[in-house]
Amino acid sequence: MSRELNFVGISGSLRKGSLNTMLLNAAAKLLPEGVHMTLVSIKDIPLYNGDLDLPETTERPEEVEIFRKALAKADALVLVSPEYNYSIPGVLKNAIDWASRGDDSPLLNKAVALMGATPGMWGTVRMQTAFHPVFQFLNMTPVQKPEVLLAKANTKFAEDGKLLDEFAAELIRKKLLALKDLCIKLQ
Repeated sequence: MSRELNFVGISGSLRKGSLNTMLLNAAAKLLPEGVHMTLVSIKDIPLYNGDLDLPETTERPEEVEIFRKALAKADALVLVSPEYNYSIPGVLKNAIDWASRGDDSPLLNKAVALMGATPGMWGTVRMQTAFHPVFQFLNMTPVQKPEVLLAKANTKFAEDGKLLDEFAAELIRKKLLALKDLCIKLQ
């Protein structure tokens, strides 16, 4: 394969000092050779409103169009998210809902890697499980192994956001390499 792959990375947290954004930033530094990652923010995406979602006239809010175009350029997605109420945070689900609509959905048939960080003990396992029906509906292909479920994440980063846990870094490297391999296989 001669061209560089483009992954798009999205944090499911808007919070300053987010452990998940730190995890995403760490992942961006652990990419395999031949891969670039563009980080895309979901903070300005409005709440989904079907009255504003008019793909036949291409009239969607500007922030949504920018988001969808970034996703369309991606060979794969890297979603890094906290778990809220045993599920996907509303802000991330909202962004996915905007991107999933229409025959022109940039999520259809994409490869995806899912990771999560939490100060708790469960490591976002329920959020990750909640994504399976979403991936199924969009015919997305997730990288199943290795799982990156970073528990006690508040102890795994330096104040500057650097990932201190080498075992976690190795899991992330393996996950991203598996995503690269999946992209190549799917092309």
